[in-house]
Amino acid sequence: MPDAKEHQRKHLRRESRVRGMMLGLALGDTLGGARGRLPTGGPLRAGVSTQLACFTTEGIIRAQVRGSHKGICYPPGVVLHAYSRWAYLQGIERETMRRRWASSGSTAWPDGWLAGVPALAERRGSAPATVSALARIGEGQERMATTSRGCHALTRTLPVAVTGMGGIAQAGELAALTHGDTAAQAATVHAAVLTHHCLTNSAAERSPSTQAGGSARDSLYAGITALQSAGQVITNDQHSRLVAAFRNAVDEPADAGRLARLAPDPTAPSALLGGLYAAASFPDRAAFRTALEFAAGAPDGESVACVAGALLGAVHGVEALPVDLISRHELAWVLDTLARDLLMELEDSPSGSEYVQGWDPHWWHRYPGW
Repeated sequence: MPDAKEHQRKHLRRESRVRGMMLGLALGDTLGGARGRLPTGGPLRAGVSTQLACFTTEGIIRAQVRGSHKGICYPPGVVLHAYSRWAYLQGIERETMRRRWASSGSTAWPDGWLAGVPALAERRGSAPATVSALARIGEGQERMATTSRGCHALTRTLPVAVTGMGGIAQAGELAALTHGDTAAQAATVHAAVLTHHCLTNSAAERSPSTQAGGSARDSLYAGITALQSAGQVITNDQHSRLVAAFRNAVDEPADAGRLARLAPDPTAPSALLGGLYAAASFPDRAAFRTALEFAAGAPDGESVACVAGALLGAVHGVEALPVDLISRHELAWVLDTLARDLLMELEDSPSGSEYVQGWDPHWWHRYPGW
């Protein structure tokens, strides 16, 4: 049955790119934190952006589960619950989190399988705006956000790109949970749109090897063009900066001085422009590691390399990522599982719905819908 075979191949291609995006994000975060100089042996530690991206992904899955079973859902609220579980595991405002959430369910809290991952309870850097906002969760979702423009609003939200343009519309709301600055929220939406086009551009599927570099730049430019047609989510100035960063990468690729000027600080707009420039400077499949090492040289290498890794991983797929690095990353299995499960939930809800029996009796326990 050729139709069934082609459907299977299409699913596997999409799965590869979602896995590549998640693992590319993590490798960029780790390489950036090490300024491009990794230890020669031993496990590679995850960064805080990677930890938070894991909980964003879990929150998206749980929001989908809730929507299927309850018929109504406010995804940012479910993702906020996910960030609260991260905070609890980190030892941040534990009593505040327990009071806020433990009384809402009849089972032990924090729940879901992700809460049992030891590496997610380890401190892996600082996310001050996220922590400050979560500490004020008792004041209500409308008042807890800080005025920060920090990069974590963007880096942790990249997985929302998998949900499609409808879900991406909520990227700004996810950023706004903790970062009240409108430029941070806009950059988060723009990064999600670029990542979505890297995940879905069919050119990469038609020519995965011989024209991989062209496919990467095609995907990035398609995302920039799509933003221009969605005027309500981007200003002329913001769009001009994206176009300029892309053109700089084509005309003057891999210029460290240019990268420093595009991404001078650890803010969301810098992470977006720097990540775009690095990815478009090294679009070829074989240059993935080189791209991340270059991005790691930015003033805030963690956020820039995180974005570049997500964009290039989404275009080229998981097979393009360096095996020697992925196999050493402490959260590789967790990220890979989350990527597969997110796609599975979006395509074929394993727990069923309010009216349809699910085929996986354990899915709700893994991803409780609240």
